[in-house]
Amino acid sequence: MSKMYFTEEHDFFRKSFQDFLQKEVVPHIEKWEKTGTIDRFIWEKFGEMGYFGLVYPEQYGGMDLDLFYTVIFLEELQKVNSGGFAAAMWAHAYLAMTHLNKEGNHEQKEKYLTPSITGEKIGCLCITEPFGGSDVGGMRTTAVKKGDTYVINGSKTFITNGVYSDYLVVAAKTSPELGNKGISIFVMDRDTPGISSTKLDKLGWRASDTGEIAFDNVTIPATNLMGEENKGFPYIMQHFALERLIMGVNAHARSEFALEYTIQYMKDRIAFGQPISKFQALRHKVAQLTSEVEVCKTFNYVTAKRLNDGEYVVKEATMSKLISTKVSDEVMYECLQLLGGYGYMEDYPLARLLRDSRLGPIGGGTSEILREIIAKMVIDSKEYKPAT
Repeated sequence: MSKMYFTEEHDFFRKSFQDFLQKEVVPHIEKWEKTGTIDRFIWEKFGEMGYFGLVYPEQYGGMDLDLFYTVIFLEELQKVNSGGFAAAMWAHAYLAMTHLNKEGNHEQKEKYLTPSITGEKIGCLCITEPFGGSDVGGMRTTAVKKGDTYVINGSKTFITNGVYSDYLVVAAKTSPELGNKGISIFVMDRDTPGISSTKLDKLGWRASDTGEIAFDNVTIPATNLMGEENKGFPYIMQHFALERLIMGVNAHARSEFALEYTIQYMKDRIAFGQPISKFQALRHKVAQLTSEVEVCKTFNYVTAKRLNDGEYVVKEATMSKLISTKVSDEVMYECLQLLGGYGYMEDYPLARLLRDSRLGPIGGGTSEILREIIAKMVIDSKEYKPAT
């Protein structure tokens, strides 16, 4: 199946990225997991290698490559066994930078996108709020226009890279009376007066800085508006397809990594005079899990191809995240069980994998919300269209 989507150039990129991760990232993972802070140098190394610019225009330092380079980027990041590190990288490259690329003007791209590609600047995307969650239209953060400035007040939470990033892409209501039709998108520097952040203590993704951010009369130039005023909601919605597919790909890759480790453990672990991989009950469990992961991966690749070809795959991307993250949780639970007592030990990878995987059905839209979106499309014949 891989030959349907990956060329020799893709395979070469995968091997070189694997080598890079083993050399530059893996030796630091335990430290970053303990401190919750990813050293700055690694962002610049990613930038030097071009890993943040895979899909972005050459004009701003990117390489304008197809989406399957991104799929490889995501898959290999899951194999360093730090969901937090992986999230910090892809949230920068595919959440904050996606909005910059799609809605930003030339000046904004030169100021933020170019240094984001080189790793000199780190970005975060601020949509979720303490009282909003998946209800994007219910956000309370406001942006009031005063002359040639906007004044931002409100708060955001669960923001990946929310503490140590250099700039923020922020959704706020410019016309609250219009509901979700009154949202706009802004970009602003971290050191703008009135912005403060608090680091959150999490079950998993411990290497990443997930933050709660407050905006207290933050005054920014009107030129920091991205795209058109009051068009923020369709901008956000059209990018959700990519975010959900990213989380689906993350999930199938994480599952594959867990299964590969578990199968090798089962072959090495002797009980009652033979490897536990010989016991039918355990073999069949692995067979079932591997089948489910392969189905997810195949669907994710098909969806990635369609997205790469320009299709608006909001339904399929939503399905990708819903099912792939559910399967990943099941894989982690069962693989930990197959390791027995060792699965519960922090010296083995499954404990962290179980914690990190659990965010899958929550972040980027809960599974409950995703089911309702899918129900609207398949039952109510609702159509979602990209922003014009």
